[in-house]
Amino acid sequence: MFVQTTGSKAAAAVRIGTGLALRKRAELLELLRPCFARVEPWLQTGKYAAALMSQIRRRNGWSIAEHAGDRTPDKTQRLLGRAVWDTFAAMGVVRRFAVAGLDEAARKTGRRRGLAVGAIDETGQVKQGGRTAGVKRQYLGCVGKVANGINIVHLAYVREQTGHALIGAREWIPAEQISDPARSQAMGLPPGLGFRTKGQLAIDVLAEVFAGGVRLDFVCGDEVYGSCTELREFLEDHDQAYVLRVPSSFRLALASGATLTCRQAAAARLNSRRGWEVRSAGKGSKGQRWYAWAWLGTASARHHLLIRRVCQIFCARGFLLSQYRMFIRSPLLALSDAAVPGLSCCLGKSDLPNRSRTDAACPGFRGVLCYPGRLLPDPLRIAWRPFPSVIKDSRR
Repeated sequence: MFVQTTGSKAAAAVRIGTGLALRKRAELLELLRPCFARVEPWLQTGKYAAALMSQIRRRNGWSIAEHAGDRTPDKTQRLLGRAVWDTFAAMGVVRRFAVAGLDEAARKTGRRRGLAVGAIDETGQVKQGGRTAGVKRQYLGCVGKVANGINIVHLAYVREQTGHALIGAREWIPAEQISDPARSQAMGLPPGLGFRTKGQLAIDVLAEVFAGGVRLDFVCGDEVYGSCTELREFLEDHDQAYVLRVPSSFRLALASGATLTCRQAAAARLNSRRGWEVRSAGKGSKGQRWYAWAWLGTASARHHLLIRRVCQIFCARGFLLSQYRMFIRSPLLALSDAAVPGLSCCLGKSDLPNRSRTDAACPGFRGVLCYPGRLLPDPLRIAWRPFPSVIKDSRR
């Protein structure tokens, strides 16, 4: 532990925080003991977890071995590759530990009734060579180009204004690797493994989370998961509310009876000055990220389309430019930040220009399919609240 301050209160806070972290890590390690057949892999797990939670600059086999006090990385490699332990049972233990910790933190900060959001997304990781399970040349968001690597579907548990943690994961394995017996055996794939799309992997993760007793107010995801009909039906069968992005070619029946694509619905709403509301999706590297939002009903009382328009709003000392008053003149119906806290983290920070088919087909628009589910007593759970002060000031 390094304390880089002479303030007694700050130094005491660091010591107390460090002690709490050590106690929580020891508590988690004790909970993981039944997942291991032998004590040696369990003890090595404690060293491995301590190295991952430490502040070493580069985490690889040799740096982890040095931190753990091992002469070579052999013990850690054996733990991850050949030791016998129940992987899914360990994931369940970590999941319950993380969810309980976030819920406890929410209660201590007075946010007991804050929303719990499940955010689904895949993460790419660069890998060299061709022997790693699931490795192939594909687009990896971490490097912003096509590269050799793997993709893993993750589920994050996001507690409103408290924190977030990963509580589930499944690796995506290409179909050509599963169908080739020689490659499957060389990569160590389990026999009888079937191909699963990313949407189906999300179903597997969510089914495991629901079976573990974790309750989510909303499930959020990008276009990959919004396009999966099987995933949407799974969530609706479990009466689970969701907010999933859909492509601009997604067809839906509106309340008026007309059947339009998301692009056509957005174009029709663009012709009207009413029906839009400007809200921020959170702070970015260049300040607040302002968008115009519109809410459309469909033929189903439980399905709605939320359109997000990318608009170049320039702020100077807290004032919006006057040409955007067209979105502010009347009280409008829209989802508030409090209603869907995970929307900004799932559909805001990850939305880079020219990243999805939505931008190419209908520039500047995002279509999000909303299913209120069991959470909402009314057809719409809409938050009415005054506009932020920055929007109020723009009317002057």
